[in-house]
Amino acid sequence: MSLSLRIFIVYLLFVALCSYFVLRTVMDEIRPGVRQSTEETLVDTANLLAEFLREPLLSNQLQSPRIHEILQAYGQRQPNANIWGVSKLQVNHRIYVTDDKGIVLLDSSNIAVGQDYSRWNDVLLTLQGKYGARSTLETQGDENSSIMYVAAPISHDGKIIGVVSVAKPNRSLQPYIDRTQRRLGLLGAGLILLGLISGAIFSWWFSRELRRLREYALNVSQGQRAVLTPGLIHSGELGQLAQALESMRNQLDGKAYIEQYVQTLTHELKSPLAGIRAASELLQSPMSEAQQQKFLANIESESLRLQHLIERLLNLALVEQQQSLHSPVTISLKHLIESLLDTRAARIAQQQIHLQVSLDEQAEIYGEKFLIEQALLNLLDNALDFTPVAGQIRITTEQQDQRWVIAIANQGAPIPDYAMPRLTERFFSLPRPATGRKSTGLGLSFVQEVMKLHQGELLLENATSGVCAQLQFPRAD
Repeated sequence: MSLSLRIFIVYLLFVALCSYFVLRTVMDEIRPGVRQSTEETLVDTANLLAEFLREPLLSNQLQSPRIHEILQAYGQRQPNANIWGVSKLQVNHRIYVTDDKGIVLLDSSNIAVGQDYSRWNDVLLTLQGKYGARSTLETQGDENSSIMYVAAPISHDGKIIGVVSVAKPNRSLQPYIDRTQRRLGLLGAGLILLGLISGAIFSWWFSRELRRLREYALNVSQGQRAVLTPGLIHSGELGQLAQALESMRNQLDGKAYIEQYVQTLTHELKSPLAGIRAASELLQSPMSEAQQQKFLANIESESLRLQHLIERLLNLALVEQQQSLHSPVTISLKHLIESLLDTRAARIAQQQIHLQVSLDEQAEIYGEKFLIEQALLNLLDNALDFTPVAGQIRITTEQQDQRWVIAIANQGAPIPDYAMPRLTERFFSLPRPATGRKSTGLGLSFVQEVMKLHQGELLLENATSGVCAQLQFPRAD
């Protein structure tokens, strides 16, 4: 069985099951939904009648012929209304009024006058100052014969002096429920049919693209020349996959990237190793103690350079292979930056650097603390390397849109135009003004990988009197 056919079968089962459960759930919710809406209308009607009947109840005029005439006329009205395709030919409300003891004083159907209704929930709860409602079967065992009763209190001077209850049979709502269910059934059937047609079209298209991709991959694996057809190029993810295969083949065939990486690394290691070897050979010859100290210092300096290069390579490799954050926490940027400045306090004082620090108390980000510390230390060390003695470094945190931005700006020479696009390349570095020597060229690459891992961004730009580096993090929330 082909993959496209299996996908279509799974899709068919998924659409059928989802449609069944969704339609079943919607159908089951139509009846209570309609009844809930009707109950809300009954609440309004009962409260309106409670206001109209307060004065007749206080003056013992509920039994007056006029009120009976009104109720009788109301019961005989024929609305002849067409409500969304359903004809309404008569009114269905029953209205009765009780006193504060629950005794029925007025009944539009003339079947309960004088009876004690104090035990029914609509009257009982209303007399207790609660919301009174009930549903009672007119015929035992027949759920369709249920009648909704909603009551409202008739109050005077803060006291409940009676209850008015409005009733409506649920069978009068059934035509609307049936109509809605029919329309939903037809609509659901149409959507299922449309979904199946769409699935069939997608299956056919996907199968065609898979065949093209399979032929292309076989040609690549056999070392044959393969050309991407326009259909694959314009087929979204499949096109990207085909292009990725072509790119992988080119990289495996040419190996240009790997060779360049190894050659650059070898060149970077060669210089400090050559310095160490030359100094060690000279130390074997007779020389003064001052010369020995000089060459020993060179060995120590070059060894430290090698150590930094290897450590940064390892850190960069770990970050590049890391797919997600291992132990993320919420980090206060103010406390983090202040602690990092403490670790560089001696160097800041030695260079007589003037710090301008403006940190937002509310600035918080979510991430892996160690990686963020290392990224900030790299930027801070770069700022110190390129800032002249008695120069100025400004560190700020501010909120921009939905991000927290850490900016480290230093005085010094601007970044040359040729170097700007290469700053985050591995092993690319600019000479330090104080010594003329270059760093490992891995610091900014590491910072960029850390920011990608945190869904943030590294920005480097020339400022008015120097260079500004920005780290843009998503907010912690």
